[in-house]
Amino acid sequence: MAKIGSVLAMFVLFACLAMTAESVVSCAQVASCVAPCLGYMRNAAPLTPACCNGVRALKNAARTTADRQSTCRCLKAAAGNIRGVSLPVASGLPGKCGVQIAYKISPSTDCNKVKEEGSEK
Repeated sequence: MAKIGSVLAMFVLFACLAMTAESVVSCAQVASCVAPCLGYMRNAAPLTPACCNGVRALKNAARTTADRQSTCRCLKAAAGNIRGVSLPVASGLPGKCGVQIAYKISPSTDCNKVKEEGSEK
């Protein structure tokens, strides 16, 4: 069972890393990276290394302003539309994984204000 989990974690990581070659991060790519986090965000499972690996890969892929805004919009939509997700848990997920992002994961976030690394203007 542990081997299956390791293989799944590697698959998620490779899928997330593959998006760095594209110009703008898509919602499908964002979903792929955060899929291992759904149980945690629904308060139904512990935080896993696969989840944090996906969060880190997503952060690393969002290098440009367009990437960060696209990622923000996808996360914002997911936070408002995925049934059972705890918004405080979702918002705190990057910090739990040791990742800093310049915006709050929330349906009320203005993603147009996300401009450059480490700031929301």
